[in-house]
Amino acid sequence: MAAGKRPGLFNMLETVKPPPPLKRTRKERNPGHDISGNMDQDMWQDFPQDLFEAVVSRLPIATFFQFRAVCRKWNALIDSDSFSRYCTELPQTIPWFYTITHENVNSGQVYDPSLKKWHHPVIPALPKKSIVLPMASAGGLVCFLDIGHRNFYVSNPLTKSFRELPARSFKVWSRVAVGMTLNGNSTSHGYKVLWVGCEGEYEVYDSLSNVWTKRGTIPSNIKLPVLLNFKSQPVAIHSTLYFMLTDPEGILSYDMVSGKWKQFIIPGPPDLSDHTLAACGERLMLVGLLTKNAATCVCIWELQKMTLLWKEVDRMPNIWCLEFYGKHIRMNCLGNKGCLILLSLRSRQMNRLITYNAVTREWTKVPGCTVPRGGRKRLWIACGTAFHPSPTARA
Repeated sequence: MAAGKRPGLFNMLETVKPPPPLKRTRKERNPGHDISGNMDQDMWQDFPQDLFEAVVSRLPIATFFQFRAVCRKWNALIDSDSFSRYCTELPQTIPWFYTITHENVNSGQVYDPSLKKWHHPVIPALPKKSIVLPMASAGGLVCFLDIGHRNFYVSNPLTKSFRELPARSFKVWSRVAVGMTLNGNSTSHGYKVLWVGCEGEYEVYDSLSNVWTKRGTIPSNIKLPVLLNFKSQPVAIHSTLYFMLTDPEGILSYDMVSGKWKQFIIPGPPDLSDHTLAACGERLMLVGLLTKNAATCVCIWELQKMTLLWKEVDRMPNIWCLEFYGKHIRMNCLGNKGCLILLSLRSRQMNRLITYNAVTREWTKVPGCTVPRGGRKRLWIACGTAFHPSPTARA
């Protein structure tokens, strides 16, 4: 071979392309899985527990309770202090609603707005032979009072955590208004329950000491008897409870920390009926039926802090209000937690459930609440309370 052609031979060898790489198997591409798709147990045994709890705490409530059924370790998460802290640090979700219906007073019906679904929980520890009504809530717990106004109970409707409160020192047989607040940002710091009667007597229960304290009567600068609007559930903003008064029209407040009572004379809007207090963050709201001639509509007001007057901020769409024309409408309203309000509107010809979001100003129709076992009749909500669902709240 001629010497002048050798460089061309070496150049040809240098430009030869290497053979293509062999195709890797599925197992080589995914070392954490076997061919059948199962997770590699060795790989996940060392998964950090704190990261695991942080992820699980962000699951939707309904998904979390399905998740608990996988194994004992996951089921025990609700008793974990660290998991409880993760749940507490998360922003509060939209509230659920624990209700009692006229047709089924011996059991509760719970509405989940995120799934638009009704649940029918059973709290075994509640007395079976007496009617027990949900009165207030705080931190995922619901406070109940029997219809004879004798015994108080506190429970988590999701986990069935339960406590019967000790007997009160006052023997009050008339109706009472009940409010509830947390001592801190979760039930682990304890909670307080307040009841107040029409004659001005009141007591405060502290869960940490498990006793009723601060027994007394409302100060003399507040006119007695206290004519409370019992259709309006008290609302809590931070440590202060707000009660609606009927005569004189206005608001009565009690600070659970300082123990101070205050009264605010605030005239209500004209032509108003079935009005109820509601809360959205630090905003105090008023929800009621506005009726003129034969026309009725649901309106929303907000209390102006500078003038102490109610300012209308929204009303139900006119197309929905037309359905009420000429009908005698009655309304129950649950809006004591979060910024979501549940409205139960009823007449002889209709029965409607509607939610109102005070942040987005959205009105949404709610599926009818029926009896658990195949019933078709829509139930009418008699009373209830909004509460923030919590898998870790302990009574």
